[in-house]
Amino acid sequence: MQRERLTPDRIRRFTCATDAKQSFLWDTEAPRLAVRATAGAKSFIFEAKLNRQTVRATIGDVRAWSLDDARAEARRLQTLIDQGIDPRQEKADKLAAIEAKKAALEAEQKEEQRQALTVGEAWASYLEERQPHWGERNYTDHLKLAQEGGEARQRRPGVKTKPGPLAELMPLRLADLTTERVEQWAAKEALERPARVRLALRLLKAFLRWAATDATLKDLSDPTAASSKKVRETAGKAKPKNDYLQREQLPAWFSHVRQIQNPVISAYLQCLLLTGARREEMAELKWEDVNFQWKGMSLKDKIEDRRQVPLTPYVQHLIGALPRRNEYVFSSPTSDSGHIEEPSIAHRDACAAAGLELTLHGLRRSFASLCEWLDIPGGISAQIQGHAPQGVREQNYIRRPLDLLRVHHNKIEAWILEQAGIEQPGEGQAAGLRVVEA
Repeated sequence: MQRERLTPDRIRRFTCATDAKQSFLWDTEAPRLAVRATAGAKSFIFEAKLNRQTVRATIGDVRAWSLDDARAEARRLQTLIDQGIDPRQEKADKLAAIEAKKAALEAEQKEEQRQALTVGEAWASYLEERQPHWGERNYTDHLKLAQEGGEARQRRPGVKTKPGPLAELMPLRLADLTTERVEQWAAKEALERPARVRLALRLLKAFLRWAATDATLKDLSDPTAASSKKVRETAGKAKPKNDYLQREQLPAWFSHVRQIQNPVISAYLQCLLLTGARREEMAELKWEDVNFQWKGMSLKDKIEDRRQVPLTPYVQHLIGALPRRNEYVFSSPTSDSGHIEEPSIAHRDACAAAGLELTLHGLRRSFASLCEWLDIPGGISAQIQGHAPQGVREQNYIRRPLDLLRVHHNKIEAWILEQAGIEQPGEGQAAGLRVVEA
């Protein structure tokens, strides 16, 4: 064992023997201290006996430790040996304590971030997770109700979008979304747009129920924050709409709708009435969904994904006369989607000229109501309109093919047109319609 009084110069000159993997130079002043040299490095080490076993611990690189500090550390480690403590275990315990402190700090920071999570951030995660299970309209409603607003409207230059009803709640911490806060919000928003607030509340309730089941959010949110009696009373109840066309109003409605200068909107509105379809279903109808040979249409359906409905003679005439500008039947060269987006303005003007008050959904209601004049099974019109089957028999036993629906649907269309003073075209007669006396 080579021993010398260590000095910086001796340490600098000391190298590993050529025939060895490592060499040691022991200090005479601190007997348990040595410099270990390998092919690529030199470091201070400590070596002693504990319970008749050799204990060796690396103090550190000679470039990082001064000789005096290394001797002091060797004496400290010898004191541990004298006390029966393994320096290696002490080092491991220190490292473990440092790691534990680091982990605790990281956990504390994560908890602070979690506690600071806003409603908007949780809302974004909610939409990302649930979007695959929603329809396009439902997802769009979630976006619009929470939008910040301030964006330019495409169809109204100079006019910017308004913040959605839920926009005010988005910057709040999720933990601060309490019943009292929701009640304050509802009282303010319901003054101007109660219908939108009622929809927003329904979506907010579903969001809070979702948050209550999420492992990272369940202790931050109150699932009943939007369910108090005061909130329900503030938002009010939706009044059932009763707008529909009566039989004697059909001539006036058809007359003014057919005078709309935009032929696409005019045809679209008449098709809504004669099929009872939802506005989005008809607006998104594509040419590939229309089968002129077998007289059928495939409509997007919120119950069954898609449903088949008859292509009746007059509807076929209306569709066949439309320009084929893109993939959509009711196309629009100005909308981003490629199909008509807002036919309500033209419809309101036509209804006002006819002395009527009627919404687009009122046309769907009108179809169902007018069918009551005919001796047609209720399940027929319900299936054409895409209503969910009611009752065990309808759900499990009745299966109506397209040709059976067509027999009844043609009768419905013919009767409506007759009341309006319009002759229904026959087979092979797609054009040349004429107005007849009612």
